[in-house]
Amino acid sequence: MSSTHSQNVERAREIIRGKIGGLQPKIAVILGSGLGGLADKIKSAITISYQELPGFPVLTIAGHAGEIVAGKLNGVDILAFKGRQHFYETNDSYPLKTMVRTMKAAGIETLFLSNAAGSLQAHIKVGELMVITDHINYMGFNPLVGPNDHDFGPRFPPLGDAWDPALNQKLKAVAKKNGISLHEGIYVAFRGPSFETPAEIRMAQKMGGDAVGMSSVPDCIIARHCGLKVVGCSCITNMGAGLSAERLSHEHTLENAKRGAVSFEKLVFEFVAS
Repeated sequence: MSSTHSQNVERAREIIRGKIGGLQPKIAVILGSGLGGLADKIKSAITISYQELPGFPVLTIAGHAGEIVAGKLNGVDILAFKGRQHFYETNDSYPLKTMVRTMKAAGIETLFLSNAAGSLQAHIKVGELMVITDHINYMGFNPLVGPNDHDFGPRFPPLGDAWDPALNQKLKAVAKKNGISLHEGIYVAFRGPSFETPAEIRMAQKMGGDAVGMSSVPDCIIARHCGLKVVGCSCITNMGAGLSAERLSHEHTLENAKRGAVSFEKLVFEFVAS
């Protein structure tokens, strides 16, 4: 393991702890494309730019602000991370490792992952939400490849409970109680940055997938490696290629994320206090 990496994690932890004062957050949320509005609901907000934190990602994609918002959401201490680095931007896994491992070092116990995703199923419609019950990593990439960082986790971390079953049940119960439509399904991760072909979408369907995207799986793997519990939610922004007449683009993704953002924000707002 790089000593610089460990030093970056420790220094970033110190900076965050120094800035958030008496807050003791146990839950962090990574906000995906078009879902950053949740951070506006955080009270007594303290904003920390990723640029202030050594080893953190440098973000280049619209819809990812690159800052932490700390404060209280529905009375609960929280860290909201506005954006992530995707692996269509880089081959370097250490910025994302630094970000996730800093959460662990700062006292976070549960990581709530969110993303914009394409639906693979006719009954999961644009603007709706899906809790991630499992994933298929079709990125051709694993962020733990290379020397193992033994200070953070084991060489061969199990992923049988990658998306925590108890937290999934809790999220579904919160959705039902608050009248929020919430599907459940398997998330298939492609590396991108090109959208999938219709043939690839048909393949993902045959593999058992319910939604498709370009993020969250590396985040989940790194989080589970260092002992964080993970729960995740996809905001459906489009149908997979070939399943509708819509023309896919990142602008289209961001625009349609607004349709599910209200339900997503309400779901997370209620989940953190449940």
